[in-house]
Amino acid sequence: MRRAAAAALAAAALLTGCAGSPPATSGPASDAADDALGGTLTVHAAASLQAAFDELLATFSAEHPEVDVQPAVYDGSSTLVAQLADGAPADVLATADEATMADLVATGLAASEPQVLATNTLVVAVPPGNPDGVADLADLAGLRHAVCAPEVPCGAATAALLAAAGVELDPVTLERNVAAVAERVARGDVDAGLVYATDVVAREELLDAVVPALAGTVVNRYPVVVLDGAQPAAEAFVELVLSPRGRSVLAAHGFGPPS
Repeated sequence: MRRAAAAALAAAALLTGCAGSPPATSGPASDAADDALGGTLTVHAAASLQAAFDELLATFSAEHPEVDVQPAVYDGSSTLVAQLADGAPADVLATADEATMADLVATGLAASEPQVLATNTLVVAVPPGNPDGVADLADLAGLRHAVCAPEVPCGAATAALLAAAGVELDPVTLERNVAAVAERVARGDVDAGLVYATDVVAREELLDAVVPALAGTVVNRYPVVVLDGAQPAAEAFVELVLSPRGRSVLAAHGFGPPS
């Protein structure tokens, strides 16, 4: 079953399309790597990015010991934008879709043009072995299942996918971020849930994935941006994320390439 789940996740990644050429970098992480950056680095990112960004932040911290790298803040993208609009301090924001990033840009808090770092698609998360035999979205109708709230990117993607499939569901809970949906399935609170492919990769011992037939029709593009008033380390971290090394880390965590 584990090989089948891995194959399913690989199929979901392939559906996101082919990568464009990654931006050129002049050093291991950025041009700024040759200079002492100093200051602090605070990153806010969509919950689905946690595993990949924790790894990238650890790499950045090891290569820039002069920078005080703060623990990243992970949550639903719309929640993060609201927090930043209310004055929460941060240097970098990465969201799980472009619509939510546009909301951030509209506040005037972006210091640069957002750039897409990765893509993601939805899968049905089920317990190991898929005990209820879920094969596609319609099978969720008879099960206790969880989805994201409609105001967050994973919820908007869920609504789009269900509409494309002509399926109506009655979830038992609407969660504010995709990690919460995955955790509910992993704990056995629900029988299944709609999550990103990356959320199953991050919990491969606890979850299997079923790739819906139309998964490739709804692709989330993840943008990242340096925020107004950011510390000097912000640009260097974004360059690392967008570099070939960063893309490799993202791919290892199940993300598709930018498209």
